[in-house]
Amino acid sequence: MKLSRFSGIILSLFVILAFSGLVFAGSAGDEALQKLLDGNKRYVEGKFASKDLGDSRRTEILKGGQHPFATIISCSDSRVPPEHIFDQGLGDIFIVRVAGNVVDPIALGSIEYGVEHVHTPLLMILGHSDCGAVKATMETKGEPEGNIGAIVKKIQPAVKKAKKKGGSKDEILETAIKENVMNVYADVMKSPVVKELVHEGKLKIVVAEYNLSNGKVEMLELPKVKHEMKKSEHKAEKKTEKAH
Repeated sequence: MKLSRFSGIILSLFVILAFSGLVFAGSAGDEALQKLLDGNKRYVEGKFASKDLGDSRRTEILKGGQHPFATIISCSDSRVPPEHIFDQGLGDIFIVRVAGNVVDPIALGSIEYGVEHVHTPLLMILGHSDCGAVKATMETKGEPEGNIGAIVKKIQPAVKKAKKKGGSKDEILETAIKENVMNVYADVMKSPVVKELVHEGKLKIVVAEYNLSNGKVEMLELPKVKHEMKKSEHKAEKKTEKAH
């Protein structure tokens, strides 16, 4: 009985860590993240790796299919091209770009394709400083309309939270940018496909912010999804008890 309870605690702890963003994908996800960080370091220093962008590489990825090592959801801002800021070449990263790096069913479907069908062990949610979409949301008065309004509505909760925390206009903007990234993470984690891959240890999810001024990518700390943690912990304990 003691052994059963101990096993349940260990299993529950693993599930808690998984849903709080601390344990995913093992070495494959870690290696993929390191590749991105190493590439960003080269980008900042201006020491770019040599890349084959010619006929041979195009033929290789056409015949052999695509095998990117990371999926990235990022903003459409022309100053934030993931291939460049991470110093990667053709076929290296699977990218989903939308203003404000927000997700809807279409963007989420693209993310699911990247992590489930293309099998990338890493998913990065990437925001950036001085984000125009977040700025526009801060300045919006009244009910947002049209297609751009749909983007504004997705970002509004982050702006409201940032304004509550207070600070200067620039501080509120920076807080809203970070809050928006965390909200996107929460939306992504609602995907059954993503959640299952995380639970199986096949996917590592990280959140980050790109600094337009210095070119550096800063890793952010993932929030704890309390509801999911408790629910998963309860299920894990029940499953362990039944097994014994």
